[in-house]
Amino acid sequence: MVEKIYVPPIKIQGIKTKLVDLISEVTYISDDTVWYEPFMGSGVVGLNLAPKHAVFADTNPYVIELYNEIKNKNINSYIVRQYLEKEGHLLAERDEKHYYYVRDRFNEEHNPLDFLFLNRSCFNGMIRFNKNYKFNVPYGHKPERFSKGYITKIVNQVKRLEEIFPKNSWQFKCQSFINTIKEATEKDFIYCDPPYIGRHVDYYDSWNEESEIKLRDALYASGAKFMLSTWDKNKYRENKYINVVWKECYKLNREHFYFVGAKEKNRNSMIEALLMNYDPSIIQREKKIEYEQLSFVFSEIKKHAMG
Repeated sequence: MVEKIYVPPIKIQGIKTKLVDLISEVTYISDDTVWYEPFMGSGVVGLNLAPKHAVFADTNPYVIELYNEIKNKNINSYIVRQYLEKEGHLLAERDEKHYYYVRDRFNEEHNPLDFLFLNRSCFNGMIRFNKNYKFNVPYGHKPERFSKGYITKIVNQVKRLEEIFPKNSWQFKCQSFINTIKEATEKDFIYCDPPYIGRHVDYYDSWNEESEIKLRDALYASGAKFMLSTWDKNKYRENKYINVVWKECYKLNREHFYFVGAKEKNRNSMIEALLMNYDPSIIQREKKIEYEQLSFVFSEIKKHAMG
């Protein structure tokens, strides 16, 4: 069980914050394990669960650059506060003119701080690029977005990264999921959160059945334990690929509500699926036994301390 879930500074649609606890229950990794995350997105799962060694990868170079700049101490919480206070003031003063000014500037210069600003002020927190790799999400129409409290929230999220990066050997790479998975060995663990096939196909690159099959084949070829997040069903339809592409996997479910649709009527609950190439019940039993043993030890220590 994760005592406190830390939310990263990048906002991503379909963020797995509400699944971190469940994922932690069915993953058992040691300090010798390398955690591989080929579809980093915001990185919320790995940033909460990864051991000392991890490789976070994504085809979106701007997410990777922001995290590397924080890791390399070129960007810190103080710089983020100064930047957001300045740009937030201009947004409140100039409204959408300033948003589109920053968007044009980012598409020319690719400043990671501009990327953070756009991610937090664009429509619905989307990250989307056109075929020329230009960020093209429209304005979210919240000129007062960067209030003092909101800026402090983001600053604290960056500060958390400043605290955990020096303690761990984590790498952030801009590369394909195929190249990332090839690096893993049998003793490692791979967590995949690919674009949800049949739902979000306009990620950074397109995602289709061929991509899903390539991912499956690469994961099995690695020999590592792996876990994949995807959608199972909602009240309208089911994910047919689970019983076709991933039929050999174990499956766990959890219902989750998405706030992703442009219209409220399109925002519905979804049954999420975690697919694994190992039996999760074995790890759940082991962790339960471990928890009970620790509880007994603490109980005995308390009993002796009280005399």
